[in-house]
Amino acid sequence: MNPALFKTLLATVPVAMLAIGSILNLLRKRNLGAVLQLIGAACLTIVLVTHFFEPFRLLTWMQWGQEHSAGHYLDLCSAILGLAFFPAGYFLKDRPYNRNMTREKVQKEIDDAQKFGEQLEAIVFGKKIS
Repeated sequence: MNPALFKTLLATVPVAMLAIGSILNLLRKRNLGAVLQLIGAACLTIVLVTHFFEPFRLLTWMQWGQEHSAGHYLDLCSAILGLAFFPAGYFLKDRPYNRNMTREKVQKEIDDAQKFGEQLEAIVFGKKIS
């Protein structure tokens, strides 16, 4: 058996578990975290499919396994997005939504974030903090 195919078949189980769990989570809780988690699982599934197509030489016009090809960039982008969205969704799925935020509190949060950004910029670029 082709080693690339064997690795792909081994990766099928955890990716399928992530995808099924994300679908069930979205059906239970319809929030941003569940959607991000599902998008991440879908991207990881695309990575799995691209690695399945490579040893069987399916869709050869994608030039699987070759650098600077459409297949390479599809695989790379899907992996990056999957590894970014799935954990973000996981951490956001149970985050409570605070409905008691007033405009003043929101503006204070924005001002604090801007002040932090200015302080961080001063540290990085060596500017004086006013």
